[in-house]
Amino acid sequence: MNTLVSTEELAAHPEWRVFDCRHDLAHPELGEQQYGEAHIPGALFAHLDRDLSGATTGANGRHPLPEPKAFVSWVGKQGLQPADQVVCYDAGSGSSASRLWWMLRWVGHEAVAVLDGGLAKWQREGHPVTAEVPKFAPLTYPGRARTSMVAYLSLVEKKLKKAALLDARAPARYRGEQEPIDPVAGRIPGAKNRYNGENVRADGTFKSADELKQDFLAVLGDRKPADVINYCGSGVAACHNALAMEIAGLTGSRVYPGSWSEWSRDPARPISRSV
Repeated sequence: MNTLVSTEELAAHPEWRVFDCRHDLAHPELGEQQYGEAHIPGALFAHLDRDLSGATTGANGRHPLPEPKAFVSWVGKQGLQPADQVVCYDAGSGSSASRLWWMLRWVGHEAVAVLDGGLAKWQREGHPVTAEVPKFAPLTYPGRARTSMVAYLSLVEKKLKKAALLDARAPARYRGEQEPIDPVAGRIPGAKNRYNGENVRADGTFKSADELKQDFLAVLGDRKPADVINYCGSGVAACHNALAMEIAGLTGSRVYPGSWSEWSRDPARPISRSV
């Protein structure tokens, strides 16, 4: 399983490794607090700021990638083995969960999927939750970062006129009409908009592969998936679009981890607005 797992499939496989990725940008500790109160049995918590991001410098965006060795070390401390099937979930449509999904693939762990519909669907269906925190013996994980999945700032600047930049933020932020999080409103020049909220249905489950393929091709035209660089505000929702593209069979896109929060820090970099 390397894209989505259903609640029924997860319930039938208690041996799978599960990670709770709940995160609230306005209240960064809320997800961990909620995890401590109730989570899917067997799940460990992955904190976006602490575990899935590196140190911020004031120039590198709000959720920069950690150093590969640091993340691989964290994976090992969770007791994860290369053959383990991993399932990631969050409280919403899978945006935070897709960050861990993408990062595990980044260091070579292919057997990782997002729980379709997340914790909300799991609980709606009456599946159990617990406050018990499982224990796994730490080990040395043999992961190595795959640079082909990442578009760092230097690559985005170099390919600004050639790449198919895909902005996962809400349309109003993409157009530069509002910016509730970062100091500067706008987008990277040449970017197209594919709001990641459009990847899911009203119940929080992902659209079908055919629907997603049609949606993305309507934006990308004849651009090859391997030319696509996904970005958002800080490199989280961009992973949701990367996941949706994989579900659609449009494989090989990259993620720009620094995203708008990094790009907009330097006033010398060009920006575009629709207003």
